[in-house]
Amino acid sequence: MRKILLILVALPVLAGLGWWYFHLRQIPSFDPAYHEYAYVTNGKSNTVSVIDLRSFRLARTLRVGSMPTGIAINPKKNEVYVANTGSANVSVVDAERNEVVATIGVHGAPYFIDISSDGTRAYVANSASANVSVIDLDKRAVIATVRVGNSPGLARVSPDGRTVVVSNRGSDSVSILDAKALSVRSTIPLCHEPTDVAILPDSSKAFLACSGSAQVASIDLRNDKLLTLLDVGKTPVALALKPDGGELIVCNFDSDNVSIIETSTDEVSGSYLVGTRPTRGLVSSDNSRLYVSNFGSNSVAVYDIDMGKVVATLPVGSQPDGLALSQSQQFLLVLDSQSGDVTVIQKRKPRKLEPGEYGLLTMVPAGVQPNNVVVKSFMLPAPK
Repeated sequence: MRKILLILVALPVLAGLGWWYFHLRQIPSFDPAYHEYAYVTNGKSNTVSVIDLRSFRLARTLRVGSMPTGIAINPKKNEVYVANTGSANVSVVDAERNEVVATIGVHGAPYFIDISSDGTRAYVANSASANVSVIDLDKRAVIATVRVGNSPGLARVSPDGRTVVVSNRGSDSVSILDAKALSVRSTIPLCHEPTDVAILPDSSKAFLACSGSAQVASIDLRNDKLLTLLDVGKTPVALALKPDGGELIVCNFDSDNVSIIETSTDEVSGSYLVGTRPTRGLVSSDNSRLYVSNFGSNSVAVYDIDMGKVVATLPVGSQPDGLALSQSQQFLLVLDSQSGDVTVIQKRKPRKLEPGEYGLLTMVPAGVQPNNVVVKSFMLPAPK
């Protein structure tokens, strides 16, 4: 009987000690005025999931337009913008209240939205209308519609706000817009089916992934000319630029690898296996780590850029797609498009019984087919 009682007492104690040791306790305490949210577009639920990144819980589910896909934050005010592909409009979300406060009509089948660095303009490529809608975000109104090539997938504004680069998937070309004149400055023929666009921090050069020809195009934005076509892996679908602009990572969906491009010399420095069907890439703010979602192997690869190798492979939910990092860079959010949830991975200091640098923190339910995510953090003003 004593042994049984001892076991009954010891088991909860041991379980408690185990929980204390293995539980991820590094979630920081926040100022009450500090808010940080992740916004997730759910393509088949017509909703946006709002996740509170102070508690890692679902805070709210917002009803937006039909088939929401692209999403972007305003860097200057607490607003989030959602491109609704099915209803051809943009939902404006007030991040302080987490409410949809306006809806702006655009044209056919917008997939992505990009915001100027001064927070005044939004650019939406309308893939079914062969044009780009330019939105004044203060007036919440379309101020121009610019004709471009066929099936424009993405309109990316340069960091200096002067140029907008539009990938014309159906025309195998790029349209370069003058953001001040709101007109097409140049149209340049490219490789087959250009999709994603990345622009260097100094706004001097743009890169476009051509998913139909296994190439990346380098464009001189000062002279509006094609510099070169770089051969990469099969079906390059996404580009991830290091914050310092020195290297560009290409996710090659059908080659199960990533290619790394030296942006100053326009050279492919190497290709590295990361997992099955890499879909998205994201580089940490200190330029040291690359995170890649592997759509076909239900995992995220962690690639150390300085060491030049994969240092961790992390299991996540089914068919991972979009990625985002918290403001602290300590938490990685992974959208699991098939299982309809968000995996939260924590970066931590390795310990004796937990030698890994990364661990699963939690999984947060989202809607059906989550596809894109952004993070917005801010301090609420003190009440008067």
